[in-house]
Amino acid sequence: MGKYFGTSGIREIVNERLTPELALNVGRALGTFLEGGTVVVGMDTRTSGEMLKQALISGLLSTGVDVIDIGLAPTPLTGFAIKLYGADAGVTITASHNPPEYNGIKVWQANGMAYTPEMENRLEAILESRNFRKAPWNGIGALRKADPREEYIKAALDMVHLGDSYTVVIDAGNGAGSVLSPYLQRELGNRVISLNSHPSGFFVRELEPNARSLSMLAKTVKAMKADVGIAHDGDADRIGVVDDGGSFVEYEVMLSLIAGYMLRKFGKGKVVTTVDAGFALDDYVRPLGGEVLRTRVGDVAVADELARHGGVFGGEPSGTWIMPEWNLTPDGIFAGALVLEMIDRLGPLSELAKEVPRYVTLRAKIPCPNEKKARAMALIAEEALRSFDYERLIDIDGVRIEGADWWILFRPSGTEPIMRITLEAHTEGKAKALMEKAEEIVKRAIDSIK
Repeated sequence: MGKYFGTSGIREIVNERLTPELALNVGRALGTFLEGGTVVVGMDTRTSGEMLKQALISGLLSTGVDVIDIGLAPTPLTGFAIKLYGADAGVTITASHNPPEYNGIKVWQANGMAYTPEMENRLEAILESRNFRKAPWNGIGALRKADPREEYIKAALDMVHLGDSYTVVIDAGNGAGSVLSPYLQRELGNRVISLNSHPSGFFVRELEPNARSLSMLAKTVKAMKADVGIAHDGDADRIGVVDDGGSFVEYEVMLSLIAGYMLRKFGKGKVVTTVDAGFALDDYVRPLGGEVLRTRVGDVAVADELARHGGVFGGEPSGTWIMPEWNLTPDGIFAGALVLEMIDRLGPLSELAKEVPRYVTLRAKIPCPNEKKARAMALIAEEALRSFDYERLIDIDGVRIEGADWWILFRPSGTEPIMRITLEAHTEGKAKALMEKAEEIVKRAIDSIK
């Protein structure tokens, strides 16, 4: 992790570390890095979005880069617009699922993939040097506004087709998905009921779409006898799903189902996921001709592997899905359309979900100051390898150790001052025993660092 960029761009509390000055300089650094060209800029609904967007655009223009401002736009629309307008890069002003006091800056390549850590390191070096490109008065970049929503919907309708019409409840979490997700579902021919779909930086619910935050969506699906409920985070790069019975479909189950559906659509192939994904995905897609590859946590790592191996689908167990035949930008809105197509082809979600194997997954977050993370991780790895009788080790992102019917991942968060533990076992007793031991190891390691 660099000084500014974490696993998902820059993400900080507004007017503490993330100031208009920093946004201005990121714009100048990106323009210097690109040496000209065009950049698409969009933002989510946070109260600080306009302030940071204007500062970033000023920085870009000062280097001679042209800017297409698409205004309030979910991250997937930024990714789509980059390709639509033939831009050289894109930027979303967003903190994704973080609370409202946060915001962030995430940069996208011309192919829709997020900037890699190497590219972010180069931006950091320019930021640190303050050696920014300065355009002369007659070479300052041009600014224009655009709205690519209509083109996005048209392109999505060319790829997703429904034979029937469904009742869909959309919970956009007051985020940027509000301006696109309900409209796409309506154009697919569905009856749409919207929740929290008025854009607002004062979010009504927690932005991460999980069982707790989507309790109102679940109740609404049940009360309205809807076929499905679809939810997004702040920038709609994620999807959360509630089935026709009003139950939240666990991330791992949805990941398995949609990966399986993509294999059915495109034939056998590679499915890319991250080191924190469980065994259910492997067990579900293997009979469908799927081979699972694991990579580092973060959409850029997933997109990178998809591009390298020509995979049919990539996703994280956080509701972040990438459909390479659509774009390399994670897209919760297009994902919602695909969920409807899957229901249309294969039947009710509550029935489909029963086909996915269920194991016990536990997660824990343990506070750990960022400056302690590297040393703590070294101590945790050493102790974990000594304490557990494991069969396989994956150390591409943190440390994942696997037994015959369990696995544990120890990993420092790239966006928060915490250490994460994720584990899975076939029984609850085994999972709890593993977690107790794992938490002890992590806390001891952190406490030992003065």
